[in-house]
Amino acid sequence: MNRTKTAYLSIGSNLGEKLPNLQQAIVLLGKELGRVIAISKVYECPAWGFVGANFLNICISLETTFSPNQILERILDIEQMMGRRRNLDGKGYVSRNIDIDILYFDSEIINSGDLTLPHPKMTERRFVLGPLADIAPQFYHPILKKDTRNLLQECKDKSILEKTPYVLYTSRESLFMHKQFMAIEGNIGAGKTSLAKKIAFDFNGKLVLERFADNPFLPNFYRDQARYAFPLEMSFLADRYQQFTDDTSQYDLFKNFMVSDYDIFKSLIFAKITLQKQEFDLYRKIFNVMYKEVKKPKIYVYLYQNTHRLLENIKKRGRDYEQEIHPEYLEKINRGYFDYIKGYPELSSLVLDISELDFLEHPEDYEKIVRAIQDFAVSQSN
Repeated sequence: MNRTKTAYLSIGSNLGEKLPNLQQAIVLLGKELGRVIAISKVYECPAWGFVGANFLNICISLETTFSPNQILERILDIEQMMGRRRNLDGKGYVSRNIDIDILYFDSEIINSGDLTLPHPKMTERRFVLGPLADIAPQFYHPILKKDTRNLLQECKDKSILEKTPYVLYTSRESLFMHKQFMAIEGNIGAGKTSLAKKIAFDFNGKLVLERFADNPFLPNFYRDQARYAFPLEMSFLADRYQQFTDDTSQYDLFKNFMVSDYDIFKSLIFAKITLQKQEFDLYRKIFNVMYKEVKKPKIYVYLYQNTHRLLENIKKRGRDYEQEIHPEYLEKINRGYFDYIKGYPELSSLVLDISELDFLEHPEDYEKIVRAIQDFAVSQSN
């Protein structure tokens, strides 16, 4: 069995969404190489050795059983996966969306055609030594016999290194844990329950699912909306309020966060579509009293699918009382959600068009969705 060793890496980005790029690199390094155990502060500094946009830079340490050359191979794979094309024409440094370098591999000294460790230029770069001093201030350079703090003090690079308030996370689990509560919303048949279940399973979340199949008014409502709209919406509101307060008021000590397939505000969205004005005015008074007491999600994800796709999904899942749903009703619901999102700018809302995605059948589609949520969560945290 290979012994676990500690690798120290430098990561930078000066193209695209720089902070999400750094977070994605951390996630992939943890997935491919081992457990990320420490992340430095995020620093901003000028491009080094060429003219370009400012970089965001960090250093991380990770525990790994891979050899240095295996680490290098996987780093190159990760950079390519993230869209970097290394400059192979020998014309010097260029801007890049991601740049990952190995600084140390324990205290080993390596000189080979592909890899030199410790990194031969690290002592010349303030953007490396500054972040490294956050996580390994007393780590000794095995050749120079000086720790990181001394190397930083002696560094001749006078580039301005500015510590930012940005925060990054060792994994998606820790990022979602920080957010505490995520709501996955969407129209009828959008896939919100399926996605909430997958996210809860993959990232150890407490799953909060809407109970609706047993509602006695629902089948009647789809047959005669005018007659059954008010009792239906009131019963939904009462049930959602009771369930939501019960499920979200208590944390599960064995789960990282909570993820639900609905937010209680959907009650008002649907009621505005189905109720007459006088009924809706009364309903809203009752709703406003209840809404003050419920927990609000830190991330609100709305899954948009076009009406044609929604009808296909509804037909596929085969609930008898849903088969008579009209396209116009689904379009009204979509408009209601968008009006809500636009009307509440303080809501941390992410709209994802998944009309062309099938995250249940295609893992790459699921990864696109989770990556989008991850990028949004990182941006909202900072």
